[in-house]
Amino acid sequence: MLKVLLFFLISLLSYSSVFQKDFLYNKYTLKDKYQYGKINREFQWGKIEDIINSLEDFENRHAVLGSLSNYKNYRGEAPLINGKAIDSDGVPRYQGIPLYSLDNLEMPVKYGRDGSLVAILGYIQGYRVVRSYDRGGMWYVPNKYVKKTNTKRFKKVIVIDTKNQNICSLEKLGNKWVIRSMNPATTGLNKPPFYMATPKGTYVVQGKRHQMFYLKDGTEEIDGYAPYATRFTRGAYVHGVPVQFPRVEMLEYSPTLGTFPRSHMCVRNTTSHAEYLYKWAEIDKCLVVVI
Repeated sequence: MLKVLLFFLISLLSYSSVFQKDFLYNKYTLKDKYQYGKINREFQWGKIEDIINSLEDFENRHAVLGSLSNYKNYRGEAPLINGKAIDSDGVPRYQGIPLYSLDNLEMPVKYGRDGSLVAILGYIQGYRVVRSYDRGGMWYVPNKYVKKTNTKRFKKVIVIDTKNQNICSLEKLGNKWVIRSMNPATTGLNKPPFYMATPKGTYVVQGKRHQMFYLKDGTEEIDGYAPYATRFTRGAYVHGVPVQFPRVEMLEYSPTLGTFPRSHMCVRNTTSHAEYLYKWAEIDKCLVVVI
């Protein structure tokens, strides 16, 4: 019994040393475990710890890191896979990156997601050899779709939990990871054609917009804007409460935050938390993990 108790205490101390709370943003802060109505919700710290350990192992095994890039097909539309515009894992061709097997450059096998984390292993005749963190395996990718990151070690991570509808930010200080914020969030609703689930995966922050203008569904008419928008994949941003025109003043809070998925694909936050992330998360130096 004593051995079991000692093991529990050692495990607890080890766990808390990884996830100490040292908030940089401390508004609307959620507890580790909480309720929404009759639904039990939580921050999945055990899972997040496993993710961080896996990321650090990936960094330790690879000298050069990068991300895949094809926002709005700016780098070129990927070829079809066996005549289809979606791969076997459900990743779409639009804004996708062609992943070729090492023995066949005629047709891609998979599509990589825009913004996703990779290790760059080498260069061969117009291609980069990469290892995908999310997809696994080694792939040939045309040079134009691969960006080298500005860091070899990511010390800032944003974790978005689609099940529990929450978001947290973590930062590595010395040898320890600390929690910087714990907040409600609203992710994408899977209801095509205008609403899409926020895609799960591990992404490198791709860009920022002080105001991200959005269109009225099915039109080219600007319907409003989302403040403090940080983009991580395709048209998916972490942003503040949307403002619908003719209103122009920012809104701080919405009662739908942290309830159920309802956005088009983005991740809604309180506007002040989105502003904090906008300033804190550096392009190419911060990861966004969607679980």
